[in-house]
Amino acid sequence: MPCKTVLFVCYGNICRSPMAQGFLNTLLEKVDKPVEVRILSAGLNAFGGPPTSEAIETMIEEGIDISGFRSRQLTEELIEEADLILTMTKHYKDDILSRHPEAKHKVFTLKEFAGETENLDIEDPYGKGIEAYKTCAKEIRQSLAKAFKKIVESV
Repeated sequence: MPCKTVLFVCYGNICRSPMAQGFLNTLLEKVDKPVEVRILSAGLNAFGGPPTSEAIETMIEEGIDISGFRSRQLTEELIEEADLILTMTKHYKDDILSRHPEAKHKVFTLKEFAGETENLDIEDPYGKGIEAYKTCAKEIRQSLAKAFKKIVESV
């Protein structure tokens, strides 16, 4: 059976989506039965750089090292190969679906996939200081905890 792919999407792929990728990889490492899944992230406006220093610091405090990560631009190929696409905001979801309506069955906001029905956005912490990053990380971690079983079952 081929490996399934979960793709996280944010704007620059230097804060939220690499943090989500790090959290999900860590959650998958802790399951009793290994899950064959590839976790990726991309940005609508990525430039190939590292995560912000605040994202790295925040994740180190969580016990996760994302310092070696490099951002990547969201491409048509990534959208096609992903089995599940989780965006950080409804705007990003809508942007993807406006260009790729055929992906409707696999594109959700992370919070929507976690069962939330209101406030589906995870706010961008970029430029807002370390506390904003910590708040963002907590929100991502909590959403992934709620959605984890569903993510594993969907891939």
